[in-house]
Amino acid sequence: MQVFYATQFVLPLPPGHRFPIAKYALLRDALAAEPDIRLQQAEPASDGELALAHTPDYIDAVKRGTLAPALQREIGFPWSPAMAERARRSVGATVQASRAALAGEGVAANIAGGTHHAYAHKGGGFCVFNDAAVAARLMQAEWARRDPLARARPLRVAIVDLDVHQGNGTASIFRDDPSVFTLSLHGARNYPFRKEPSDCDVELPDGCGDGAYLEALDWALAELGRRFAPDFIIYLAGADPHEGDRLGRLKLTDDGMEARDRRVLDWAWQRRVPLAMAMAGGYGRDIATTVRVQRTTYRVALAYWRRWRAVAESPNVDSERSRP
Repeated sequence: MQVFYATQFVLPLPPGHRFPIAKYALLRDALAAEPDIRLQQAEPASDGELALAHTPDYIDAVKRGTLAPALQREIGFPWSPAMAERARRSVGATVQASRAALAGEGVAANIAGGTHHAYAHKGGGFCVFNDAAVAARLMQAEWARRDPLARARPLRVAIVDLDVHQGNGTASIFRDDPSVFTLSLHGARNYPFRKEPSDCDVELPDGCGDGAYLEALDWALAELGRRFAPDFIIYLAGADPHEGDRLGRLKLTDDGMEARDRRVLDWAWQRRVPLAMAMAGGYGRDIATTVRVQRTTYRVALAYWRRWRAVAESPNVDSERSRP
């Protein structure tokens, strides 16, 4: 399974900053020991690619370091060349994972990404550019270029956002776009406090545990299937619904998180829909907890990737015998 990273670009954050930048390198190192994981350095997204989801003025301000102080505070990172480059490569990693998934891999991933609080004209909540929005629009453009007949029907993309925080930027960008379905399962009382309407929003109370969460997810996936038939899925597999997360306010156990991932990947597999995954949030009181939860997500994804590979290598393989 192809996994893309940009961990060589480390944000120069002030002491005591609450963003756990070290988790990405720790996850990369953990995944290096996993059989069938192919780690690849991400390429940066270009200005033209970013402009599929962001305004030229905002892209230029991030590039040149001319963001107003209030906009920097809203993002939560001080501007630096490393911040700007990392933001581009985080988008590039989701773009490359999307290409790989659609090219026959079935499942591919970005070690970072899931920057769903970024709007077209501004960032927010540790999100500079919106990787899922750029990747969705770029995959649609590349789909149309490959097959002129596809221009009559754009690539249908579902963004399944299971970060504990609502994907307000993503919802805003795709508000009037029927070719992209935005689904968000999130804490009702958590950040952002001004939410944007997704195509399907499911709000959860503080302290929500495995049973109620999985029941809500089952309903949301059924609603997605009833209202939309995606050709491609971008999955934001946030670790922050976990009970050990200091910003999450939900109470999912390790087993509940694994069951969540299996439900999403099984939903995609049953419909043979390729899926790209981004890791989104994770703020464990112990950073090792976040890395453990995300490593389990990768193990679940690997099982489904092997399933895709078995079918690709032997089209007549019995799908039931290849169940993970």
